[in-house]
Amino acid sequence: MNALLVVDVQNDFLPTGALPVADGDAVIRAANSALRSGRFGLTVGTQDWHPANHGSFASNHPGSKPGQVVNLDGLQQILWPAHCVQNTFGAAFAPGLESGRFQRVFQKGTDPRIDSYSGFFDNGHRKSTGLGEYLKERGVTEVAVLGLATDYCVKFTALDARQLGLGVALLVDGCRAVNVRAGDDRRAIQEMQDAGVRIETFGAP
Repeated sequence: MNALLVVDVQNDFLPTGALPVADGDAVIRAANSALRSGRFGLTVGTQDWHPANHGSFASNHPGSKPGQVVNLDGLQQILWPAHCVQNTFGAAFAPGLESGRFQRVFQKGTDPRIDSYSGFFDNGHRKSTGLGEYLKERGVTEVAVLGLATDYCVKFTALDARQLGLGVALLVDGCRAVNVRAGDDRRAIQEMQDAGVRIETFGAP
């Protein structure tokens, strides 16, 4: 079976959000087209779902600014603006996204001591979100990934899917990047390709 993974299409990642992704709202139409297509046996969403005291927020490190790198529970962590705080508007799925078509939603980033870019694991691979087990139980062998953002949560979701032995296609026309550094999107796509991810376009209208 194949599955569609729609990664973090949430208000705070839209151009007007707390952690804006340029042109991030463009992925909504692509995601809806894929969700409606009938090409996927399973459709899953992931959702950043941070507590307000999350250690990846610059505001929780006095004197720090977004973009700085700190040690967070033994891992290097880039600091971000506070975003996708549990039960806030920013954490909700983007307006217009047909999230009712998701058969399951997996929330991540819930532990304040460690960030979770991937939909499968936290950044230290210390805990599973349950997504990998869910897909395995349903006989999924191939996944297509789209969403926000190419160079962080999409990339790490795709790489973890490969590590779990899944075939992976990146639907590149349904992704946009943060680009903290110019070219991060290209480097992320190359890294995914090097790991065996197929780069495809869905061809959304």
